[in-house]
Amino acid sequence: MADSKSPRHRAGGGGVSPGGDLLGAGDGGGPPGDDGRGDEESAAPSRRPGGRALVSLGVAAAVAAAAVGAVVMHHDSRSPGRGTASTPVQTVAVVRTDLSSSQSLSGTLGFGKPVTVKGAGTGTVTQLPAQGENVSRGRPLLRVDDHPVMLFYGSTPLFRPLDRRGLVGRDVAMVAANLKALGYDIGAQPSVGSTIRQADAPAAGSGSATSGTDGSGPGHGSGSGSGASSAPGAGSGSGPASATAGTTAPPGDGPPAAPPASPTTVVVRRGDGVLTSSLMAALKRFQRTFGLPATGTLSPGDVVVLPGRVRVSGVQAALGDPAAEPLMSVTLADKTVTVPADPDAVSSIKENDRVVVTLPDSSTTPGHVATVSATVQEQGSAGGGSGDDSGNAPQQNVSVALDRPADVRNLDSAPVQVEFTGKVEKGVLAVPVGALLALSGGGYAVQLRSGTLVAVRLGMFAKGLVEITGTGITAGTRVVTAA
Repeated sequence: MADSKSPRHRAGGGGVSPGGDLLGAGDGGGPPGDDGRGDEESAAPSRRPGGRALVSLGVAAAVAAAAVGAVVMHHDSRSPGRGTASTPVQTVAVVRTDLSSSQSLSGTLGFGKPVTVKGAGTGTVTQLPAQGENVSRGRPLLRVDDHPVMLFYGSTPLFRPLDRRGLVGRDVAMVAANLKALGYDIGAQPSVGSTIRQADAPAAGSGSATSGTDGSGPGHGSGSGSGASSAPGAGSGSGPASATAGTTAPPGDGPPAAPPASPTTVVVRRGDGVLTSSLMAALKRFQRTFGLPATGTLSPGDVVVLPGRVRVSGVQAALGDPAAEPLMSVTLADKTVTVPADPDAVSSIKENDRVVVTLPDSSTTPGHVATVSATVQEQGSAGGGSGDDSGNAPQQNVSVALDRPADVRNLDSAPVQVEFTGKVEKGVLAVPVGALLALSGGGYAVQLRSGTLVAVRLGMFAKGLVEITGTGITAGTRVVTAA
């Protein structure tokens, strides 16, 4: 072990003693090139910019040699550390605290980007909402041919008639979710992976597809094809009209009759719903509530599907206009915060993450992440930006819902700051980042007030602090830090 009175440890050719001390190259000689000019000149330590001592290659070798545990390297008590007698070192206590990887991003408070509502099918607009009106799930948004067009919540529009028992798809799941949310008993839905037997659509001119599909369908409108009135079961709901309509035509008189519909099978996938008899019965009860024909079926023009409760921001159509035209523009009824962010920043943001929103008057209100857009677009193309002038950098929109909407009742639109809290480490030991010493051979150490270097492992970095663990490091331990 090196003489405790030695004014410094020599770099190069050293090793680690059983006690962990850094050894010199030998007792009687210095490293190659040592001219033996004495302690006064050789004791001057190599310095970092800002007065921080560089750790020698010998120190790095000592750390690497002690991979089983933390390496503690003792400086001579007379060896200068990061400061001298005329420039005392600055120390700070190791603290036990909670760290979180949070980020603050600019956003805009408002009702969100307006969406244009367009009708479907034929018909004439007979009633429209007023600008500023709020409409919720299961309530009429407008009337076409004096029939109410209802608002349903969801992300999948009704893109086809739901008119046959056994239809499978996300549009069916949307209808089932809305009826259930409105308090209707829809019965049990088949599980994912179930095989559903369904009939093909009836041939053209063979009658309504709704008649008799599950023994309880409405009989109205069936048998519209020629000769259907004399076909067995026509309009009675006892069997598919498509199997009999037109079969009484004599041979050679016109085209041959359409063959009976053949059943097919469909496998239920994740996110699918199934149009069961119970679901159709629930739909009939819903229709009766609003004075609609209780058919148990739906067509695309019967409902409008939007993400949630909406506020009518503008009306474009007039009474008497065709329904299949742009009718109105709507936004979400509840104010939200839209945050455009770089994809790298979005990667750590998840739905339902807690956030804190800072309003223009510096007050704060809590919220949570409602949605994270899966679309990456150029800045400014989606509206609702934060005023950032970063050019056309790709960004994703994050929508934040407010937990206390009353906090912003006097604001329709405003720039805000949103603090997203990511990973949280509770009760860890931490020091300022300036207390770390990078070892030339890799890794880091902290220097105690006595001059001892202690190798440490690093954890989370947050707000100028870094989580550390090392031998003998506890809350209250004083370590040297950069001024």
